Amino acid sequence: MSGKRRICYVCLGGVWAFILFFASHAAAVDLQDIKARGVLRHLGIPYAHFVSGDGDGMDVELMRNFAGYLGVRYQYVETDWDTVIADLTGNKVKAVGDSVEILGESPMRGDLVANGFTILPWRKKVVDFSRPTFPSQIWLVARADSSLKPIKPTNRITRDIEQTRALLKNRKVLALKKTCLDPDLYNLSETGANVTCFTGKLNELAPAVIKGEAEATILDVPDALIALEKWPGKLKIIGPISPRQEMAVAFPKESVHLREAFNRFLLQSQKDGTYERIVRKYYPTAFAFFPEFFKKRQ
Repeated sequence: MSGKRRICYVCLGGVWAFILFFASHAAAVDLQDIKARGVLRHLGIPYAHFVSGDGDGMDVELMRNFAGYLGVRYQYVETDWDTVIADLTGNKVKAVGDSVEILGESPMRGDLVANGFTILPWRKKVVDFSRPTFPSQIWLVARADSSLKPIKPTNRITRDIEQTRALLKNRKVLALKKTCLDPDLYNLSETGANVTCFTGKLNELAPAVIKGEAEATILDVPDALIALEKWPGKLKIIGPISPRQEMAVAFPKESVHLREAFNRFLLQSQKDGTYERIVRKYYPTAFAFFPEFFKKRQ
């Protein structure tokens, strides 16, 4: 074999190796692949009572049950808010308002995301969501001794939000980038608030307010309910910052059959009472705050 031909074969071999590597890296995993692998990889971020980090939580129980429903082994894969989308889809992204910029590629480390993951417009552009698994909303929560007073509800959410936003001028409020508490999602800067982007974790926002790092913070409903239970008399709810929201399980857009299988599993769990039992275990007060949501799912 001539030297030129040998070099050509080596080059072609390198090209094919790259193509095969890229294909395996970029190919989305769907239901049949998971069944063949025998493992469901659950991407989660320790947060509220959805994922405790110690092997339990509402979404951990749901995903364990889902793995059993599929007849495969359950595996938890911890991630964080900066990399969760990349770990799921293989694409590093940056949210710009309701739009998304693709920044590059990344290894796909899991098959679905479940940790109280809020359905947001920009996220819907890069992942597909299951049927809703939990209700939510963004509330303004203040220290109990704050001069901020809870609004008087009007039964019209838009008016309630306007009332709450009107109270924010010159108030120091904590928020958290790259999450459902990103201040840009709710145009908090337009209220005249002194918005401070917190550098810690979601579950550290309420303690930071109690310690006096700020007068108030925005929290989603699950975290607010836990904070009120954990530190009774230390915090108060002022009013809503957003309309009602919903949380769900996120899937790569190509994982159509896996998402459909989860939706079937969720409906079955809601019909046989398993879903309600799990929710009551981790969020017993949620039924009082969002009766309509749970009534539809019983």
